[in-house]
Formats: sequence, C-alpha cells, structure tokens
Amino acid sequence: MSAGRSMSSGGSVIFLTIFGTMTQVLGFGYRVALSRLIGAEVMGLYQLIMPVYAVMQSVTAVGLAAACSNLTSEHLALGNPRAVAQVRRTCMVWLVALMIPISAVVLTCSDPISVYWLGDARTQLGLMLLLPCVLLTGVENIHKQLFYGAGLVRTPAVVDLVEQAIRAAAVLGLLICFLPQYPERVVGLVVCGMVVCEIFSSCTMGLLFGRALNRWGRGGAGQPAGERRRRVLSIAFPVGVNALMGNLMGAVNAALVPKKLVESGLAQGEAVAQFGVVCGMTIPMLALPTVYLGAISLVLVPGLARLVALGQRRKVEEKISRAMALVSVLTLPIMAMMVVLGSDLGMLLFQQEEVGRYLAPLALAMALGCYQSVLAASLNGVGRQGTVARISLLCDLVQLGFTAGLVGIPGIGMGGFVLGVVVSSVLGLVLCARETARHTGMTFSIFQWMTAPGLGALLMGLTCRLLYQMLRDSGAGFLIAGGCTMAFGSVLYLSALHAQGVSIRGIRKG
Repeated sequence: MSAGRSMSSGGSVIFLTIFGTMTQVLGFGYRVALSRLIGAEVMGLYQLIMPVYAVMQSVTAVGLAAACSNLTSEHLALGNPRAVAQVRRTCMVWLVALMIPISAVVLTCSDPISVYWLGDARTQLGLMLLLPCVLLTGVENIHKQLFYGAGLVRTPAVVDLVEQAIRAAAVLGLLICFLPQYPERVVGLVVCGMVVCEIFSSCTMGLLFGRALNRWGRGGAGQPAGERRRRVLSIAFPVGVNALMGNLMGAVNAALVPKKLVESGLAQGEAVAQFGVVCGMTIPMLALPTVYLGAISLVLVPGLARLVALGQRRKVEEKISRAMALVSVLTLPIMAMMVVLGSDLGMLLFQQEEVGRYLAPLALAMALGCYQSVLAASLNGVGRQGTVARISLLCDLVQLGFTAGLVGIPGIGMGGFVLGVVVSSVLGLVLCARETARHTGMTFSIFQWMTAPGLGALLMGLTCRLLYQMLRDSGAGFLIAGGCTMAFGSVLYLSALHAQGVSIRGIRKG
C-alpha cells in the first residue's frame, strides 16, 4: 500500500530545501538577535549546555528516530502499514522508558555536572530545564522520521517552520520581558522558550501522524513483537551508540575548550566568549547556506532503504552518485563565497570582529563535512549504521586529541580546535568514501564530484575576492558590493562548469 501523496525524490529535495531555507533563515535571524541580546559570554554558556542536550537526545531518541525512518520506508514498500503503527508504538514506549533514568541522573547530579564537567556553575539551571525539552523533542523527531520514511515531506517541513517562529517569539519575548538578569537565569530563560516551541511541535506532529495512519488503514500482516523489537534495536542501537559517543566527546570537547583557553593565558570570561564566537556564530553562519544538505540526506536514507528492500542495487549506486554530484556543485562555490564575504557579513550580523578570524579553514571543513554527511547517509540507507558509528567515533577522538593537545598552548589557542575540525573532516571523508565503495560497489566520479566544481570554485573565489575588495575600496557598501560580487561569481562559476562539460541541470535530472 502506498503512503499516499508522497513526492518524488527530486520534488522532495526541492520542497525540503525551500522550506528548510525559510526555516534556516528564520533560525539564523533568531540566533543573531539572541547573540545581540545576551552577548558572547552568555552565548558561550548556552553553547556549553547544548552538547549535554545532544547527549541526552542520543541516549533516548536519535536511534529510535532512525529506526522509524528506515522501517517505515521498508514496511510501506512491502504493503504493510500495520507494522508502521506497531513500530511507532514500540519506539514511543522505549523513549519514555529511557527518559526516566536519564532524568533521575541529571536532577541528582546537576551540580557536579555543571561544575566539574562543564566547568561553569552558571549552566546548572539551564541543564535541569533541558529535561522536558529532551522528551518533547524526542516525540517530535520520532514522528518526523515516520513521515520522512513514508515519503511525506510537507507536514514536517511546515511544522519545522512554524516551530522556529514560535521558538524565536518565545525566547526573545522572555528575554525582552525579564532582562537584565544574572547569566545563569538568562540561559534558563532561553531553555524555557525552547520548551514552549517543543510543546507545540511534539503535539502537532503526533496528532498529524495519527491522522495519516487512519488514512492508510491498518492493513497488512504486521510484525511479530519479538522480530519488531529486534529490527528496531538492530538500527537504533548502532545509530544511538554512534550519536552517544560522538555527542559525549562533543560535550567533553565543548567543556574542554574554555578550560584549555584559560591555560593558554585567557581570562575565564574571555575564553567562554571566544568559544561562543566560533561555535555559536562563525560555524552557524557557514552552515546557513548548506540547508539543502539536510533535505538531501532526509530523502536519501529512506529512499536507499526502499531500493535495498526491493533488491535494486544499481539504482542505489545511481542515487548516491546524483546526491554527491549535486552537493558538490552547490557546496564548493558557496564556501568560496563565504570566505570572500564572511568577515564583513559576520561583523554586520553579530558585531563581532572575531567571527572572520578562522573563516577559511572552517569553510574548508564545512565543505568536506558536506561530502561526509552524504556518504554517511548513504551508508545508513544501505544498513551500515555500525560502520558510520565507528567512523564518527574515530573522527571525534581525533578532534578531542587536537583540543587537548593544542588549545592550551599559548599562541595557538582556538587555532588548535579549528585545526582539529579540519583534520577530522578529512579523515571522516576518506573513511566514508572507502566504506561506501566497499558496500555498494560503486565507482566514484572524482572529476564530476570534486575536480570540476573545485576548480570552478577556486577561480570564482580568487576573482571575486579582487572584485569585492575593489568595490569596497571605491566606497560601495556591503550590500551593493556583496550583491554585485555574488552575481558575477555565480555567472563565472556556471561558465567554468560549462567549460569543463558539467551541467547542473543534467545532475538534477539525472
């Protein structure tokens, strides 16, 4: 039985990209307003608790959500919607069961976690208030992945957009009403606003998916309870362990960076502020134009799972190849343009000169991470979740090693963290590429994926840098100079691709 009005893969990617762009722009505007209201130091405190939030999500919901996506796609392809309802019920029960011990640990140990792990007692209130947010986000993500597994992308995309608007209104409204406050209370206000928006999104997604199940009916043989639990666990466990280990090391890394910066000679407030600028401003700014990546990955995983279930291995290779080519021709010129315009853009948005300090290496790491993300999604789609977990764990260990070994050295500081980001991105890409070739048998099109768009992006970046500087020196403002530079750069890049025989239209339609 079909899931109903599902969209084609190409249509899904376009729709998700459009709505994702709107959501990301709204979210980025919210982050800009938030950073101006609370400042770099409190932004750093907020960035300290977010890895703990990610750790709790990885223990409770990340693996279950991945299982929902893969199994929903498989069951609907085989005409068994009754099994989808069973998977949903199993995952929701497990989510609540996992939240109980997690909540007990956090409430009991919030003081030592904030003081000894995160290194700042001012994170304690926000840490405790994260618990309802974790549960509600888990409910939302399980239903979101059920929709994506069914090929229904409209509902979660629209809910995401509304959720982002509610988050911005709730958080900024609370801050405007109650500021000024002590930093700990400011972080608590931000988390309270997050809880408000998660109440909306979790309730809405649950109700809408229930309606979708009623439309499909409960036909099909279903799945025996023992086999269902085994299948859910076989997907959720490696994905959850991967997320847990990665997020644990991310949390340790986030807590370690300010401590090591203090060792390098910075004051505590300055160290937290520098961490907040890089991880709360520069990296999100670079990630903003890559919104299409999430859309491609969300469509790719269930799409590959469906093809594997139907035994269509050749189409698996074609789908991965198209995704890699599309991400390549979009990501490289965007990162090149961000290097040209990023410093002035960061100053305009955040009023922080430090935003542009590590722009070039972080842009390189972001581009490599986009390749890695598509390959990791491909491995997840063909059932190699454990492989992705091992690669991710190794990369996180490398990043942690660079932070521990270099950030505390005077004169290196935050540069050691950035170098770790670049090296771990290179390692992750190489390992994911090797494993994808091994498990799918596909041959990589290096010229189409990297060489041609890389040369075009390099030419565009170098030329646009000169053009932008000339326009600025002649007195043009950022908007005029940046707009002219982007328009010229886009034409130059497309011309460079055409001269090398690469067609974006052909990639999109392929």
